[in-house]
Amino acid sequence: MKKILFFSACLILLTAQSFAQNKVPDTVKTGIYITSIHDIDFKQNEYSINFWLWLTYKNREFDFMQNLEIPEAKTFTKSFSSIDSSTGKYYVLMKLQCQMKDSWKIHNFPFDKQNLRLSIENSQFDTKDLVFAIDTLGKRYDPKVVLKGWNIDSLRVFPGTKSYESTFGDPEETDPHETYSDYKVKVVISRDTGELFWKIFLGMYVSFLIAYICFYIHADNIDSRFGLSVGAVFAAIGNKYIIDASLPDSTSFTLVDTLHGLTLSCICLVIVASAWSLRLVKQNKLKQANRFDFIAAQVLLGAYLIINAYCILKARG
Repeated sequence: MKKILFFSACLILLTAQSFAQNKVPDTVKTGIYITSIHDIDFKQNEYSINFWLWLTYKNREFDFMQNLEIPEAKTFTKSFSSIDSSTGKYYVLMKLQCQMKDSWKIHNFPFDKQNLRLSIENSQFDTKDLVFAIDTLGKRYDPKVVLKGWNIDSLRVFPGTKSYESTFGDPEETDPHETYSDYKVKVVISRDTGELFWKIFLGMYVSFLIAYICFYIHADNIDSRFGLSVGAVFAAIGNKYIIDASLPDSTSFTLVDTLHGLTLSCICLVIVASAWSLRLVKQNKLKQANRFDFIAAQVLLGAYLIINAYCILKARG
């Protein structure tokens, strides 16, 4: 009798272990409807988003009213929330306002595209207990959403996972690795560059034009030539500082840096060419000086326009 009880206990234990190992996590069917994206702060890498979120699940312990987590959010508040369990499942509906932190890619500014990322997690249950599924019915954002200076190119939602290399202080855990299921939202927006490009770079092009005019001033008029060239240098540098003040800090070389670097290099070449023309004039080679100015002007202008076009077309993709 004791042997029968022993083997029965072992069988029950093995069955329980097998069940625990093969446990299927509960599914949370999730949907989102974005009503507003606003206050895009390009300098501070921030934006605000308002949306409706709904979740349907069976396990009452999930309690998304308390356990909702939005990792990328700087702050988030619930302006409305409700829960209905009359059908045997828990249906949670809430309206959220979030201030999000993100990182912008500015190397192609002002022809840049940005990814606005948002993810939803349950702070208490990992992938062993909970996985997200997508509610595919209906649209996911209001077609009337207007982003000043931006256009919405696409919006994707998909389930995923996020790993944390920590036990979060749980004394029963020995492996510092936790994986949580999340519901990811990715909004791709592109900048409306119709007038913005000229608003940003007009001062830079005017500074190049001021320096370029030096080729059409008599070679022995050194004061006018060098005065215009030096003024153009300061104008180009000032224009760059104004643009940089509105952009996030970056360690990479951006389109703004490339075009301003090109402009400053060309202005320096104008100064060098003016010095060479003056030397020819001092040697009584006025004809050669005029010819040199003409050839240098055409070569420099052509090179400046071609390199500008190449860099801009490359940035536009």
